[in-house]
Formats: sequence, structure tokens, C-alpha cells
Amino acid sequence: AHEPMLLLAVTEFVANSAAFTYFTSGALRRNISSSMIPRRFPLQLTTKSMGVFSPQLQDRYPDQPMELHLSARRQPLLSCHPDALHGALFGSAEAFVVLPNATRVPAFLLNIDANVTGKPTITGNRLRGTVSLTGPLCLRHAGLRGLPVLQVKSLETLLKFGLWLFGVPWANSECCPHPVP
Repeated sequence: AHEPMLLLAVTEFVANSAAFTYFTSGALRRNISSSMIPRRFPLQLTTKSMGVFSPQLQDRYPDQPMELHLSARRQPLLSCHPDALHGALFGSAEAFVVLPNATRVPAFLLNIDANVTGKPTITGNRLRGTVSLTGPLCLRHAGLRGLPVLQVKSLETLLKFGLWLFGVPWANSECCPHPVP
């Protein structure tokens, strides 16, 4: 009997070369505006919402929209194991207040480190995968002079909740939805 079979070979060299290429080309950057945040998300990207973590921000710029500029600080590191692909991600999130004249004023800078695991699965004739956070999600306030003080622990807890509620389910719904030939 002939059964369809898929042989997939990924080495750490290939995965890390791809990560290096994406990092050095600047492809690991994303800007997020307040209009891109789902309305059901408990924290909107405005100074009013962020005022919970930094009252100075709401005092200086009452109810203004904000932007987040996300980028990789270092090349992601990937390691291959028989059952999964593990990754260490090193990012930064720089927040800006968007003034009525479209000027962007720096608000805060966070360094974000995370460990993720991706596990491929084959169900029927579909190749899929699951993504999960493994280990702690670490946030560190960069503490730049002149920027508002930020209560990082509260923000870290909310970010973990948001990733669990929205980020990981989205990644899992988008991961490899194509049928195996």
C-alpha cells in the first residue's frame, strides 16, 4: 500500500541563517497604531489607557493616540529538536504619543525577551503547528532620561494576558493551514 509521506528537514543553520537575513534586512520591525488594536482588547493604545501604567503620560498628553514601534534588538536564536522548534526572541517596543499635528513624542522604551516553541503536527492531510510561550516573558524599562516612569510589572502581567488571549491563538490559527500534497 502506498501512503503519502512528508519528509521535512530543517537544520539550526538554515533556521538561524533565515533569522539573520530577516534581522539584518530590517524585516523584523512593525509599527502598530491605535487603529490596529482590536476594540475588545482590554488595553487601547492611548495615553488614557497607558495612564494606568504611567500617570505622568496622561497628565502630559491627555487622551492622545499612541503608536508602538516594535523591532528586534538582536537576531532571534532558533534551535531544532526532534519534536519542536524553539526560539529566543529579543525585541524592543518604543511607544510614541501622536500629537494633533502628527508629531510623535517618545513616551517609553521597553526591552522584551521571550522564549517560544513551535510544534508541527499532521492531521489528516493538513500540516499544522502550534505555538506557545515557554519560560518567562521579560520586560525591562530602558529608563531613558526625561521619559515618564513606567510600572513595568503591571504592564508585563497585562501583556502576558493579551498574548495568551489574542496573540498565541492568532498564531495558532495562522500556522501552516495548507494541505499536505
